[in-house]
Amino acid sequence: QLQLVESGGGLVQPGGSLRLSCATSRFTLDYYAIGWFRQAPGKEREGVSCISRNGINTNYADSVKGRFTISRDNAKNTVTLQMNSLKPEDTAVYYCAALMGVTYLYTSLRTADYGYWGQGTQVAVSS
Repeated sequence: QLQLVESGGGLVQPGGSLRLSCATSRFTLDYYAIGWFRQAPGKEREGVSCISRNGINTNYADSVKGRFTISRDNAKNTVTLQMNSLKPEDTAVYYCAALMGVTYLYTSLRTADYGYWGQGTQVAVSS
């Protein structure tokens, strides 16, 4: 069973930055496309960004384009989400998720596509 562990969340002021990491120690991540999702209180979980198995293709929600950057290091089994220019509306629990059985270039921001999920890390943007 693939286990994903998120880290890097915290409290930051508007305009600040955070770097989230998603890691696994038991399996090789390059078998999986990886997505970052978030869920704010009272709202549905939404796709934030995703990256293909080989790291060539990425996709972003319109709300984070130009501010967030996703990357992966398959040798280290980690995927990183660099979040800059954070806004209060970015406050949410952030989850990484893995999608197995897709081509090297496939990406998806659909929550229903992903079969493996981490426990989440809280991001709070507030002054």
